Amino acid sequence: MADLSSLKDLAPAEGQAAPVHVRKVDAQGRAYATGKRKNAVARVWIKAGSGKIIINGRDYTTYFARPVLQMILQQPLVAAARSGQFDIIATVAGGGLSGQAGAVRHGLSKSLTYFEPGLRAVLKKGGFLTRDSRVVERKKYGKAKARRSFQFSKR
Repeated sequence: MADLSSLKDLAPAEGQAAPVHVRKVDAQGRAYATGKRKNAVARVWIKAGSGKIIINGRDYTTYFARPVLQMILQQPLVAAARSGQFDIIATVAGGGLSGQAGAVRHGLSKSLTYFEPGLRAVLKKGGFLTRDSRVVERKKYGKAKARRSFQFSKR
């Protein structure tokens, strides 16, 4: 290439088009995704069904007793207007209930995009596909907590 004027003659390379999202479903017709939040990790399977949600072998209303956590779980389905259309089975481990609910929400959102790639734009706009990377800061030596110092006394 001699100068910048010859750049206009270059054709775009093959495979540089926008990524095409394809449906990822196993032999049983289920879509699988892993969701994470804080220290919780959720494995989520969805399939077309009547709207049952099972978490660690229990109904989601008994596992997540607080209505706020149940609402967090339902957010991707409500945003995608797919409430009651999928059976959801999830196993979640680590962290507390709040982190686990966020992990299941993240995994559910990802598995919805694998089952129906057309929902990706709606879920991405709602912020459901982004992994919330905030975790607890570690405790430092010479400190009471991560940043809290011991009480100072002059005498």
